[in-house]
Amino acid sequence: MTGSDPSAADRLLQEVIAGHFLPYPPERIGVAVSGGSDSLALMALLADWALETAAFELKVATVDHGLRKGSADEAQQVARLAASAGLDHETLRWTGWDGRGNLQDAARRARYDLLADWAAREGLSVVAIGHTADDQAETILMRLARASGVDGLSAMSARRRLGDVTFVRPMLGLRRADLRAFLDRRGLRWIEDPSNENEDFDRVRARHALAALEPLGLTVPALCTVGQNLSAIRETLGWYAFTEARGAVRIEGGDVVIPMADVRRLRLEILRRILLQGLLWVSGADYAPRRKTMSLLIESVRTGTGMNLHGCRVLVMGNELRICREWAAVAGLSARSGELWDGRWILTGQWPDGAEVRPLGEDGLAACPDWRDTGIPRASLLASPSVWRGDLLVSAPFAGRAEGWQAELDRDGETFFSAFLTH
Repeated sequence: MTGSDPSAADRLLQEVIAGHFLPYPPERIGVAVSGGSDSLALMALLADWALETAAFELKVATVDHGLRKGSADEAQQVARLAASAGLDHETLRWTGWDGRGNLQDAARRARYDLLADWAAREGLSVVAIGHTADDQAETILMRLARASGVDGLSAMSARRRLGDVTFVRPMLGLRRADLRAFLDRRGLRWIEDPSNENEDFDRVRARHALAALEPLGLTVPALCTVGQNLSAIRETLGWYAFTEARGAVRIEGGDVVIPMADVRRLRLEILRRILLQGLLWVSGADYAPRRKTMSLLIESVRTGTGMNLHGCRVLVMGNELRICREWAAVAGLSARSGELWDGRWILTGQWPDGAEVRPLGEDGLAACPDWRDTGIPRASLLASPSVWRGDLLVSAPFAGRAEGWQAELDRDGETFFSAFLTH
């Protein structure tokens, strides 16, 4: 695209971006702008389109992570640029970093959470993010270095749903050089993040490696094509996992249950996906266990041995495999009336003063003499939701002492099955 007629090049950029929202763009679109070249170009192109068509209202947000000197000034610079284009802007500040764990991962998660909250306040169903083909290629290269499987090496999705907000990446087919050329033609100056030259970060090293690999044909377009090919394979595997899970899996009391005959019959990759989704669905975790850990789990269950993993217990009991919550993962959790317990349970009944939801545990199970009649394994019942008033057990819905109470899942079984088609 670089070197073409400027007006034609600008029009093509805008058409690529508009294509992600047509034929019926939402009435309001949000755009996340850091001030770097990619997001700044996205804002400018969306603003042009909004002005030309009057089809939607554009709103802008900048996440200030507060992790380096000058970040607040950079957010103000974006605010000024947005105001010059007649756009509403809000700075979203992150104050949650405690100095522990993976900084980049924590910042990324916080960024999406802040943007999702902002979108909810502004009534936005769609927020555009400025990822480019260069970001796509860098991500694939980093995951290749980690020996990722099909899922890890698949291209970033053009759409990602988080709650009621859809994050759209309309520039995954565009190169950073073309976007910077567009900004140069507009006289718009972007912010250069000094961390983009810090080789302590994997992405910076991947960016430099791409330049060195280009003579071998490992170019940005080539890696993006690889990602797209693997995305198609991922979708196919997801479909087969979905159809197999429909026939083999049942949801019982918040647990995922699979006949051992199916555990032994299923192809390795399909079984891995079903077990993985079972762990995520039961635990409510955002991230999956590593592939090596999943391989150990599969080897364990196929030889008839259980395993604790990801806040869950994977039990082999006779002719069935069961994934249930691990008691140790919920031992300190409590909830009051109307609150979600363990991220998935709501208990309803006649709440006495001072009552709260806690895991049943050993003491609670001892107060349920008929728990064996339920058919639910002891390990599952220990981590099941129950109502307590001090040291007195009020209700244990799954252990034979419901006492008029009900425990309902906030996410039903359909969310388990549908995840194979959406992830």
